[in-house]
Amino acid sequence: MALILTFLGKNGTGRSKIAIAAAQFLANQGKRVLLAGLADPTLPILLGTSLSADPEQIAPNLEAVQFQVSVMLERNWEEVKKLEAQYLRTPIIQDVYGQELVVLPGMDNALALNAIREYDASGKYDVIIYDGTGDIFTLRMLGMPESLSWYIRRFRQLLANSDLGKAISESPLIQPVITSLFNVNWTAENFAQPANQINNFLDQGKAALANPTRACGFLVTTADSIDVANARYLWGIAQQVGLTVGGIILLSADTSNNLSTEFTPLPVTMVPDVSSGNWQPMIDALPNFVEQAAKAPKPIEIDVHNKQVRLFLPGFDKKQVKLTQSGPEVTIEAGDHRRNIFLPPALSGKPITGAKFQNSYLIISF
Repeated sequence: MALILTFLGKNGTGRSKIAIAAAQFLANQGKRVLLAGLADPTLPILLGTSLSADPEQIAPNLEAVQFQVSVMLERNWEEVKKLEAQYLRTPIIQDVYGQELVVLPGMDNALALNAIREYDASGKYDVIIYDGTGDIFTLRMLGMPESLSWYIRRFRQLLANSDLGKAISESPLIQPVITSLFNVNWTAENFAQPANQINNFLDQGKAALANPTRACGFLVTTADSIDVANARYLWGIAQQVGLTVGGIILLSADTSNNLSTEFTPLPVTMVPDVSSGNWQPMIDALPNFVEQAAKAPKPIEIDVHNKQVRLFLPGFDKKQVKLTQSGPEVTIEAGDHRRNIFLPPALSGKPITGAKFQNSYLIISF
């Protein structure tokens, strides 16, 4: 399985330069690298070559691809049609063609995440570097498996316990109607099977995100105070999503710049910008991404023995963090992002007995 590496920060061109340098850095080590970017002209201009919707080799051990959303939507639509044919006796969307579909807001992130998953599953790459928007939308995209799994958990049980769910499973009148529409016997048990398959699929995504050897991010910033503030904000959001942030890359040649206090305990690596098309100084200055990510604080730690949950929330103070418990799970809200913590059986459903915010950690006791 590949390491999925992404870079976060407000400086878009700077982030893309770091992504390219990191791709070359890792490819030079013999890693099979895929550099995946958006459909804008940034990567082609910086690389000095055109890119397409399919991976193309641009250097030894290095391939690059552009996530062209219209193309991905068209290709995935054919898979949707296959699923429809599997479950429905009379297909509904057969005469709707992928070439006519218009991209809706949010589709790009979902399709990009699925593309990353497919490239990862192919086994062709050791590292996949995603040069996305580098903001909260990229982080929410990476956190999509956990968010979707919560919706499935929550609403599947509600449906099963509802009058509609009971009618579907028990009514002798509804079953023949459903049987005439679907290719399967749509009992309550069979209704749960597709949801279970999706849950297993999402669990794989959650497991990858929780493992810093499988997925990690690095913050890219300049010494500008606004860039630093945005980097700290994204650091906190990344922890909310569950993405390990391995370190800070400071785009600067001025050795007097010191951001260590703003990003403690993460290491700050100073990297010079590309000058006159010479990438080597930037490549040579890059850190060991895997090593730094392995040493970084974990976004969440669950201690069943001591009945505690510890969440690392840098960049936020006590007033910016909201904790609620309105169901079997615990909800944390910080920085315009909300996360539902799926607790192990030993803690699930237990009331919170205490909570404190200390040294950037929210510590919850049960």
